[in-house]
Amino acid sequence: MVPEGLRYTAEHEWITATEGDPSVVRVGITDYAQDQLGDVVFVQLPDVGASPSSGDSIAEVESTKSVSEIYAPLAGEVTAVNDALSDTPELINSDPFGSGWMFELRLADAGALDGLLDAAGYQKILDG
Repeated sequence: MVPEGLRYTAEHEWITATEGDPSVVRVGITDYAQDQLGDVVFVQLPDVGASPSSGDSIAEVESTKSVSEIYAPLAGEVTAVNDALSDTPELINSDPFGSGWMFELRLADAGALDGLLDAAGYQKILDG
């Protein structure tokens, strides 16, 4: 399942603009990523105010199978995190594109969003 209207990275993250401010995006991992991880049991989210560069390790997802790094899809400043994941990390499994979102990022360059994959481009990665 690859929803239209989102942007994607080759590292299996999805990105979407938030309502109200086009320079702020919401980030999570894709359905494919959560399926590969298995049951998520712990999520370490970034600190609000952190300013990662594109590609920096910013969060961690621990599952019954492994621990996986989550990378900043673009440079910016973390403006919010999904605190619900502290108590219910399994939201990443049950609703990866909705209530399982991880953090919000104010982009250093809003135009950089255009450089990410669209749904068709991401599907090609999945199809190998």
